[in-house]
Amino acid sequence: MDPQHLALLLAAGFGAGLCNAIAGGGSLLTFPALLAIGLPPVPATVTNAVSVWPGYAGNAFALRKHLTGFRPVLARLVAVAAVGAVGGTVALLAAPPEVFTALVPYLILSATALFACQPLITRRLAARGGGPSAPLLYAGVFIGGVYGAYFNGGMGIVFLTALALGIDAVIGRLNGLKALLALTTGTAAMVSVSIFGPVDWLAVLILAPACLLGGFAGARLADRLRPIVFRVVVIAFGTAAGAAMLLT
Repeated sequence: MDPQHLALLLAAGFGAGLCNAIAGGGSLLTFPALLAIGLPPVPATVTNAVSVWPGYAGNAFALRKHLTGFRPVLARLVAVAAVGAVGGTVALLAAPPEVFTALVPYLILSATALFACQPLITRRLAARGGGPSAPLLYAGVFIGGVYGAYFNGGMGIVFLTALALGIDAVIGRLNGLKALLALTTGTAAMVSVSIFGPVDWLAVLILAPACLLGGFAGARLADRLRPIVFRVVVIAFGTAAGAAMLLT
């Protein structure tokens, strides 16, 4: 691997860990970087799934204090995300690469739009007397698991939206739960593609440590953002990333 490719992967890995900790979508940095060094789409995807896992682990560890208030639903949400991740991994390994390439930008933009509309949806549920919706919560977490294992760019946005619709808590506190669900999904995907997918292990050895450092740095930054600022960051990043992929 030449020095330019090495520098590109290191920068993309750190940036991905940072973005995944704050808003999700870090794979929009690492996936194009893997394509740029010559990997085909499917090997790039499975290599990315393995590479970004340390960043999820670092982020979840750094935000573990936010999990205290969610103990009653924690095990169920983790199980639902894991089941969804298995389905997403099967779809990734079985579907043609062309399907993957066509769907990703639309999935990211849809997730971002849903997150932007979440306060309005929550207010309407409350006005009907429904409050936070458990069915929406579990359905959204399942979809997040499927989506995150298929292509984890924007996975955090999907999880945050589901959590905000189903749990009455500020976005900053939900970020810790999102981090755990992202780690669960990332772990299931990593194990599956490590066994069955064409992983480029040299690229993993470069990207993974950079993602881990970025995850720790991003967790500290995300923990200090006010809820409204955090929401704006998520929406802006998701919109920009989805639009960029759609136009390329």
